[in-house]
Amino acid sequence: MQYATQSCQLPRARTGDSRQKSTPQITELAPLNTPANQQWISTTTGRIATDGYSWMQAVHWTSGSGLYTPNRNHGPKWGPTTIVIAQEIANLTECRPSVDYLARKLRCSTRTIKYHLGMLREAGLLVYRSKGNRITGSIRHASIYERIIPTAFDEALGIRCTLRDTTQPAYTRTPVGIAEEGRKLIGQLAKKATRKTRRRARRTPVSRGQRCTLREGGTSASSTAGTSTGPSESSKLASGTHSSPTPKQPKRTLNRVGRRYQLAGELVALMPWLSRAPKARVAWVARHVADAGWTALEVQAVVEQDRPITDGTVRRGSALLACRLRGVHELYNTPARRQTAVAHWRDQRCNEHARHEAYDLISGPISSSAVRRLVQGVVNRLHQPAPEPVSDEDTFTITVDTDDATVQPVDFDDDTIRESQEAAIANPSLVIAALAGGMTEDTANALYGAGAVIRAQGIARATARGYLRLDAR
Repeated sequence: MQYATQSCQLPRARTGDSRQKSTPQITELAPLNTPANQQWISTTTGRIATDGYSWMQAVHWTSGSGLYTPNRNHGPKWGPTTIVIAQEIANLTECRPSVDYLARKLRCSTRTIKYHLGMLREAGLLVYRSKGNRITGSIRHASIYERIIPTAFDEALGIRCTLRDTTQPAYTRTPVGIAEEGRKLIGQLAKKATRKTRRRARRTPVSRGQRCTLREGGTSASSTAGTSTGPSESSKLASGTHSSPTPKQPKRTLNRVGRRYQLAGELVALMPWLSRAPKARVAWVARHVADAGWTALEVQAVVEQDRPITDGTVRRGSALLACRLRGVHELYNTPARRQTAVAHWRDQRCNEHARHEAYDLISGPISSSAVRRLVQGVVNRLHQPAPEPVSDEDTFTITVDTDDATVQPVDFDDDTIRESQEAAIANPSLVIAALAGGMTEDTANALYGAGAVIRAQGIARATARGYLRLDAR
């Protein structure tokens, strides 16, 4: 019988049934964020996992609880890749996972492995026993970890732990029981720990129906016997206009920074007095002219327009380049002005002489065996015996206008120039033969490229000076 007033109600009797007790919720626990000074075995608050199976239960609990969030704002987040890496670590007899081994086993980058190992440490699941080193000249060791079960895991599931030996550290405590509220959850985690997690496919597979293209006279699944249905006139099947389900990615073009580094590499290779300058420094110095679309030859013409620069007179090439390029991108702000500067620079005989002498890099015996074999092969091809005369029936006549024997650079199309430059790089003897046959230097520069012409002239001068032996094999 219920009383009229609430004050007369008796409180509910207290019993020993644990089901009336509220189960501790995961949201009541503090977030998992282990600082760097607690990611060592001597400073951890967790306990060492007795086996990989128990440790994987804690890993799956951390993944499902949502208590851990990476502190960084970049890089991957906690996900299936983290679970897969944890499975590989759990299978190790000695917890010494090499970054290269995990990257090779899981087919991912070493940077990804380092990110996920860092997340396992921040979540309190891994701690250092000894940190590896990569000291040059000594033996390199991988980091040795210990699999740790966080204290938050024991508190959430009501796991009771005891320290059997009081002389041992606190991380050696072992579990002795579990609360009734956590038995169902520990059973679910046990099933997840025995199940092998796999990474998701990187690309969505294309269905066979999208790849198949019907041809005229073919049959479909819904067609009946004796009936043949061809495509209509408005259909685009097998017409070549169907877009591919897996189109090829277009080639990446250089951005502004990439163009600066490309121009810097060309300048270092083109001007010998920049050979000792760092490429990154040259890219920063030439940033304005690179953004304006200058070529390496235009930069060299503007820098050396007053007087030629030799390698022996320059102490800091990048500083001299910065001094010479100050404000020139505003002065030569059109391609026509830059071409005029290049033509004026080429017409100066002193600059031409200094340019040839500067590129005569072979001033003594070649120390590198690979370069010596390469140059010797070019020289051997130059001195090969002349071929036998060709019969009259295998020859043909070419009519040449002798009034204007000079071939202008504008007469060469782009395909001819590209093929000639590739052939000159592979065989510099072509350039030497062309110059010996009467081709001018300007025409050779336009056809083969200035770099190929200068390299061929340097090899020819080195051969004439006797630095290369023609009888060597």
